[in-house]
Amino acid sequence: MQKPDIEIARAAELDHITKVAGKLEVPVSEIHCYGHHKAKIDYHFIDSLADRTDGKLILVTAISPTPAGEGKTTTTVGLGDALNSIGNKTIICLREPSLGPCFGMKGGAAGGGFAQVVPMEDINLHFTGDMHAITSAHNLLAALTDNHIHWHSNNGFDSRLITWRRVVDINDRTLRNITTGLGGAANGVPRESGFDITSASEVMAIFCLAENLQDLQRRLGNIIVGYTREKNPVTARDMKADGPMTVLLKDAFMPNLVQTLENNPALIHGGPFANIAHGCNSVIATKTALKLSDYVVTEAGFGADLGAEKFFNIKCRKAGLNPDAVVIVATVRALKKHGGVGRDELETPNVDAVSAGFDNLARHIRNVSQFGVPSIVAINRFPTDANDEITAIIKLCRNLNVDAIECNHWSAGSAGTERLARSVEKLLDAGHAQFHTLYDDSLSLWEKIKQIATKIYGAEEVIADKKVRQRIRQYQQDYGHFQICMAKTQYSFSTDPNLMGAPSHHVVPIREVRLAAGAEFLVVICGDVMTMPGLPVNPSAHDIHLNELGLIEGLF
Repeated sequence: MQKPDIEIARAAELDHITKVAGKLEVPVSEIHCYGHHKAKIDYHFIDSLADRTDGKLILVTAISPTPAGEGKTTTTVGLGDALNSIGNKTIICLREPSLGPCFGMKGGAAGGGFAQVVPMEDINLHFTGDMHAITSAHNLLAALTDNHIHWHSNNGFDSRLITWRRVVDINDRTLRNITTGLGGAANGVPRESGFDITSASEVMAIFCLAENLQDLQRRLGNIIVGYTREKNPVTARDMKADGPMTVLLKDAFMPNLVQTLENNPALIHGGPFANIAHGCNSVIATKTALKLSDYVVTEAGFGADLGAEKFFNIKCRKAGLNPDAVVIVATVRALKKHGGVGRDELETPNVDAVSAGFDNLARHIRNVSQFGVPSIVAINRFPTDANDEITAIIKLCRNLNVDAIECNHWSAGSAGTERLARSVEKLLDAGHAQFHTLYDDSLSLWEKIKQIATKIYGAEEVIADKKVRQRIRQYQQDYGHFQICMAKTQYSFSTDPNLMGAPSHHVVPIREVRLAAGAEFLVVICGDVMTMPGLPVNPSAHDIHLNELGLIEGLF
């Protein structure tokens, strides 16, 4: 039996981070070391890359996730290692894990088996402090806003119309809705508010979309924190918060350099959730990687209906990126789950269930094709998968004119993903990508929402109550050119997490809309999705501890 991820990571022979930087021809003077195995790349060096030609961009996405597992990050790492092993200078670009899922249900997000980024414990926990910096910047704005109300209550800013909430990087359902300012006049004005998880913060979205420090401060200044009695927006710039927020984020905004188990470079920077935020790593990290390599392998959170859609429609559009290929990760187990098999029967061979669940993968393949980017399927193989099940997926994909490649990177590292790497290389050499977004900026906000719901989710219609529709109409006048960031369950194309496969003719109910004026998109909250997740009955935190040697156990 293979060792746990943390033991594999701990046994790895890591290069000093200066040696990893040297592979990218980044001078030691242009990195800021955080110990022996982590560093940040300095802005001065990033600016010096402006005239270099970009490499090719590969997105790794997946089918709709299930408890059976897909392995998107693991595949990203395995593919990056394999592309390096066959002679292509390749950098992996990932998001930073959140403490919420790490101590909650999902666990860590540094890959798995022999396809990991390391140091695994650091990456999954405090890393270089970026998450804390983002949390602090967000909450500084909240404090400055409440302080402004306390001292300047007669200037028209209506405390009842404050929209800026607070954030914390831990799943805590009791903070979703709170009352602040209790205890008398000295403690502020009592009002209802709440917390979101840091990964859902607009500051996180801005952090990941900003091109440089100047753009970061501009976007932070545009954040709307509330409204006057006349319904005029009040911004972070009005609170004089954009300057100190940028100062708090100055060091965090430099991309983080680490390595894989095979000592290949990886940039891990920014960490927005894909079901409640835009789900992509930072633009500055991706653009830096493109200047430093032949190929960049990046990922976007959850299934292609969430992460990939936002990667294309939000990140690529705003940053001027042109993706060259997409890898869609699928597993036999997950397809059987989509085909109606219970979790306790997933290890029993069942070709019929795989074929039934293939509808989910097929829709993701078709969805990706709507963006003009060619795709390939990576079958992340588990030890219990039967050959007939793998063959069935390959044949079904071939019927859609898409190759499907069996991958064994979890157990074999780059050697288990070499066939995928060569197939991706061939796909890139063919040059078939003609990237375009799903909708034009000129469409109305409501029409953009409908385009995503009908063309990506397979919905028949979108519904919203009068109050939500009125709010969207109000935003249309000044923000109609913004993109849409859909917040919904990751487990289904619909807003019902129990509706597996590829449901059609369903209805997408909009519960709430939030304007992210700094990130320049509209967050559309659908169904029962929460911007502050809760912990499960048996959270991962229960198993995490220090052993008698002072080493971390239970982290995965």
